[in-house]
Amino acid sequence: MKCCWLSRNRPLALALLSGGLDSLLATMLVLEQNVDVEAINFMTPFYIGELESIRWFSKTFKIKVHRVFLGDEYLRMVVDPPHGYGSQMNPCIDCRILMFKKAREIAEKVGADFIVTGEVLNERPFSQRRNVMLLIEREAGLEGKVLRPLSAKLLPETEAEKAGLIDRSKLLAIRGRRRRPQIELAEKLGLERYPTPSGGCLLTDPEFSRRLRDHLEREGKLTLTDVALLKVGRHFRINRAKIIVGRNKRENDRLLSLARLHGFTYMKTAEYKGPVTLCLGRTNRNVLVKAAEITVQYSDSPKDTPVRVIVIKDGIGKIITARAINVDELESLRI
Repeated sequence: MKCCWLSRNRPLALALLSGGLDSLLATMLVLEQNVDVEAINFMTPFYIGELESIRWFSKTFKIKVHRVFLGDEYLRMVVDPPHGYGSQMNPCIDCRILMFKKAREIAEKVGADFIVTGEVLNERPFSQRRNVMLLIEREAGLEGKVLRPLSAKLLPETEAEKAGLIDRSKLLAIRGRRRRPQIELAEKLGLERYPTPSGGCLLTDPEFSRRLRDHLEREGKLTLTDVALLKVGRHFRINRAKIIVGRNKRENDRLLSLARLHGFTYMKTAEYKGPVTLCLGRTNRNVLVKAAEITVQYSDSPKDTPVRVIVIKDGIGKIITARAINVDELESLRI
């Protein structure tokens, strides 16, 4: 990145905008310093950001937003992150490095002088420690070019500050996980509309992480279809096969669509209302019978009598008769 502000009336910053409160505030602090701003919003298979908030903010402050989807490259990083995982399956350091590299590419295309993020020192124990923040900058080729307005006074002076593009005295020294300083700043800046904290990235969710860990241990790879399957239903493991059972109509429709699109084996009860069940991997007859027992357990059918289950495998339908699986056995198979 080269400073381009001498050829323009005002400096240009590229802000990483998730739509959360921190990123909105950081962008507003830079806008107040007579700096033009464009933004970049990253989407991954596990997180899309606060889209409604981003649209409102972009329209209100007339900011151009570059939307970037990180797909297969992101999945390869998740499978084997050089800096490891956080408390769950969250490779936050390598995620941030990848995002910063992509942001650098966009910044160079639009002629941005520096990059802005809403990061707060020590807000996240894995990726927002001082030494880790600086490590991420170096590995992304952005050393000294990333301004974090909310915690800037606690971090080394950036090139934008040294060049006089940003007045350091107007930046802040927020640290830690308390949200009160940001809420007070929002009130001061007149930012009345911002989202409440949400679940965020699925990779920090314990249940999803357990499913993903099981998948990677057995498959060693990850595709967008795999992620779509990991996001839906109840998951069970029977030897080398995985069984996914829908929890409601939306999930049943999703599983049925994926089954038909990819040719997966699936089943459902013949005469009673119940789930769509996908059978993945090595699905011999013993596996299919057990999957049928699970399907009956989650259906409206009687649990103490044989029930007919329709199985579609390789485009051919057949009937398996099964009783509901024992609850203790069911739990032993759950991922």
